[in-house]
Amino acid sequence: MENTLNDAPLAAPVAASRKQRDLLYFAAILGFLLLINFVAQRFFFRIDMTEEKRYTMSPATKTLLRDLKQPVTITVYLTGDFPPAFRRLEQGVRETLTEFQVYGGANLNYIFIDPSAAGTEAARNQFYASLIKKGLKPTNLGATENGKRVEKIIFPWAVVSVGGQDKNVLLLRGNQAAAADVRLNQSIEGLEYELASTIRALVPGLRKRIGVIEGHGELSNAQAGDMLSTWQQQYDVYRVTLSKVPDLRALDAVVVAQPKSPYSEDDKFKLDQFITQGGKALFFVDALRVDLDSVSRNGVALATPYNLNLDDLFFKYGLRVNQNLLLDLNCGQIPLVTGMEGNKPKIEPMPWQLYPLINKFSPHPITRNLDAVYLKFVGNLDTVKAVGIRKTPLMTTSRYTRVLPAPVPINFNDARLEPNPKLYQKGFQPVAYLLEGQFPSLFANRARPGTLQFQPEKSPNGKPSKVLVISDGDFIRSEIDPKTGNPYRLGFDRLANTEFANRELVLNATDYLLDETGLISVRGKQITLRPLDKVKLAEQRRRWQLLNLGAPLALLGLFGAVRAWRRKRRYARFAA
Repeated sequence: MENTLNDAPLAAPVAASRKQRDLLYFAAILGFLLLINFVAQRFFFRIDMTEEKRYTMSPATKTLLRDLKQPVTITVYLTGDFPPAFRRLEQGVRETLTEFQVYGGANLNYIFIDPSAAGTEAARNQFYASLIKKGLKPTNLGATENGKRVEKIIFPWAVVSVGGQDKNVLLLRGNQAAAADVRLNQSIEGLEYELASTIRALVPGLRKRIGVIEGHGELSNAQAGDMLSTWQQQYDVYRVTLSKVPDLRALDAVVVAQPKSPYSEDDKFKLDQFITQGGKALFFVDALRVDLDSVSRNGVALATPYNLNLDDLFFKYGLRVNQNLLLDLNCGQIPLVTGMEGNKPKIEPMPWQLYPLINKFSPHPITRNLDAVYLKFVGNLDTVKAVGIRKTPLMTTSRYTRVLPAPVPINFNDARLEPNPKLYQKGFQPVAYLLEGQFPSLFANRARPGTLQFQPEKSPNGKPSKVLVISDGDFIRSEIDPKTGNPYRLGFDRLANTEFANRELVLNATDYLLDETGLISVRGKQITLRPLDKVKLAEQRRRWQLLNLGAPLALLGLFGAVRAWRRKRRYARFAA
């Protein structure tokens, strides 16, 4: 009895102390969480645990987004009820934009719109039509889902809006000849560059200046119209006649597009000084002259060498444009009359080995994940020794290539003949080179043409530069629409109704040559494709479904049983 009286007054303080302790614990945990949140808002960091660092933005992208001075809105139309393969691309876009928003802050916003969300077919078709009117072409892409072929009309596009200007971004890129999964993976790899480069193009800033050389029979404004208008979206573009300007120092890059007459020594001197002093250059040159009008009239004509007076310049820089034509079994087509239908000629497309289709590229940021490109009457390139110049072959013909030295007879009737594979054994032939480094001057220790001004062995103004050479002048020429007289998009082939990637390659090359931020290097980003074993997936599907559904329930049941056992044991001891 004495013990009972002594214990009763002690019960209330013990309960109060435990309550205070619990409140203190709760307050401490709440304060710790608030502190973590406060610190996280001011000192953001994240750890990318993926092997290929897929969630890590390049320094150039971060700088671009942090320096945004005005709001950027990105509207994405790639969302909806997709098969899993397409949802992976949509998820890739979401992750990329989420990462963009981390660095862009309040100046970068994005929204996703489902083009198929309308409740009625009429409203849906009306919305489709409005998107097509904006230039967003739908894609009917197929995939295999649960062993069944699935097709879906999607709009793999985003629209970037900055300061009242809009620019469309195609999100589904890659090589069309590749499998659907590979192409989707290539598209995911290119998302950061496509979106970041579009933002950069729309954000006002210092625009580079490109000079398109004329005066030697180069492509006209109409023939190069699509590429000129594409460049003008990002750069200031000028036509430049070398004989009328003292030098090219006011420019950042020059383009030589399919010249047909020789460059004078003084014109060549200006080009040489521009390149050796850090100016960038893109050459699209033919080695042989092919007159298709003469072939049409006479049935046959000879392709003979051009005299552009540029061979010694290229040779000094470490490159030689060979005077030949390449025939490739992987080729485009030309329309030929194959007979008569009534009183009308029957015209059919026939393979034309002189129009190679190129899909063999080096893993360089300019050509990585690029679709096939289309060439016409192309020759091969060789490299020669040039100290300090790094030479990168960007693309080659297929392994089934034939080389014909000049002069080469051109006859449309050759397309009617079955090619002999034994003649196409020259293997991969390079048709484009990127040259980088400190270029030696062709005029070192020589007088400037027409003067007595001797040039030093090394120019005091010399700087590293970059030069692109493609041995096909037609590479940059657009076909002209006979009805409107306007140029088609560069790379569009009317006969195949297909657009090849010529435009994308030239734009990538221009960005690579002129980009000082390093943003173009993002195109080298690689995400490893880790496909599931489809056979094993089909065999073990039910097992994994049961495991995924049953394992959580089993764990939950086990946890409940253990907890009930512990409570029972604890209170049984207390009651005893």
